[in-house]
Amino acid sequence: MRSFSRRWAAVTASVTVIGCGDGAERASESADNGNPPTVYVVNYPLEYFATRIGAGVVSVEFPMAGDGDPAFWQPDAETIRALQQADLILLNGADYAKWVPQVTLPERRLINTSASFADRYLRVAGVVTHTHGPEGEHSHEGTAFTTWLDATLAIQQADAIRQAFSSRWPAHREGFEANFDNLRADLESVDGAMTTVAAAFAGIPIVASHPVYQYLAHRYDLDIESVMWEPDVMPSAADWRELQRLLGRHPATIMLWEGEPLAETGMRLRELGLEPVVFDPTANRPDEGDYLTVATANVNSLRNIVANW
Repeated sequence: MRSFSRRWAAVTASVTVIGCGDGAERASESADNGNPPTVYVVNYPLEYFATRIGAGVVSVEFPMAGDGDPAFWQPDAETIRALQQADLILLNGADYAKWVPQVTLPERRLINTSASFADRYLRVAGVVTHTHGPEGEHSHEGTAFTTWLDATLAIQQADAIRQAFSSRWPAHREGFEANFDNLRADLESVDGAMTTVAAAFAGIPIVASHPVYQYLAHRYDLDIESVMWEPDVMPSAADWRELQRLLGRHPATIMLWEGEPLAETGMRLRELGLEPVVFDPTANRPDEGDYLTVATANVNSLRNIVANW
């Protein structure tokens, strides 16, 4: 964290800071002067929720472009300036978006969408540091942050967005309420489907390629243990030995992946009796479809495993 802080000192020193006083009210009036309010988000699920709830009223910006993990992404100075001028900034909470504490943002426009269940945050078991993608080296430790994989918590995060929008732009409250009700119904459907398919995995060990499924496991009573592998990287000999040790005490037959693993990786997993299954946590925009279609595909991936047993 010290090296991270030093890097950010150089960036934030060049950024003009916008205060949290009356200036915060300036942006909140943008809906009344012909310009749609601008809402920034820190990950794709919040973009999807905010876009559906604020449809036709707000402009939602998810500034991260390309592949990578939004939890460890670092915005440049230009993006920080845009964030400081936004009407609202939707945070995931649970220590997500590691850059947020390093940047001065207008506090009155920050919305922690998981604040209502902060007492139910889950902890990451163990501490592992690794390197992948443009984010470079980072570790999964402390608080688990993929809260939305529990669809009931996703509903609470969406409700926090509804409340924030209705408070800032009360003239559109009725539309926000209706849009939220439709979104909630879709998320409840996801929760119901996931509950049903997860019941087939009761007591069955599962391995995950990355420690991002804590809320999924907790909500749907799945027995998941994780390694730290990337879909586009062939695991090392040490990684394979670690996996075999894990299987010795946790005899899984399926392995969850954030994306499709390399063909050679998949072949070796099957030789060990492990079937790779893609379960996309949807932190970033999908290449095709949207949050709901990916969530449905995730459920169907597990359903297909059950059908082939």
